[in-house]
Amino acid sequence: MREGWASEYEPRQAPEDPELKEAPAVLERFKRALNLSLASLIVLALAFWLQVEGFVSTQALSIRPQDPGSLIGILTAPLMHGSLGHLGANAFAVLTLGTLAGTVFPQATWRSLPVIWIGSGLGTWLIGTGGSHIGASGVTHGLGFLVFALGVLRRDRAAVAAAMIAFLFFGGMLITIFPNEVGVSWEYHLAGAISG
Repeated sequence: MREGWASEYEPRQAPEDPELKEAPAVLERFKRALNLSLASLIVLALAFWLQVEGFVSTQALSIRPQDPGSLIGILTAPLMHGSLGHLGANAFAVLTLGTLAGTVFPQATWRSLPVIWIGSGLGTWLIGTGGSHIGASGVTHGLGFLVFALGVLRRDRAAVAAAMIAFLFFGGMLITIFPNEVGVSWEYHLAGAISG
């Protein structure tokens, strides 16, 4: 038997795909991001229940622009919602964008969340034109714009795909950073987008 005969007829191994090697790590990041997003929804639902039952004052925990007495609202306003529909819209965005950002950009997301949370509230407190501002939409706009921006800056396959998914579901955020609907805090949206 000739030397090398066996190697000539053995099936060749396909080159290993680096994306397949990374799949378990991506799945682990997805699970962690999904669980944290679901935990956030539980906190939002609990805060809404406390509002409805009268245990907390929505007005006291809201952001009232340029009112020093409402500075606490910078921290608490994202937990308050005006209606079940308001909560539902923000809950869907928190779940989707939180999971997407936490899966594709885990380190950037965890570092930017405090900046987005405080920046959206502080920006609203500074530039708002009156009324009481509540809801998680500043945070969701921050997450949405974070994913858009990182998709443009990083330009790898996962980042671009994440930006396209975010734009498909939440492209309307681009319009809501301008004043176009009475009773909707475009200031909160703008401050969140800039923070993101």
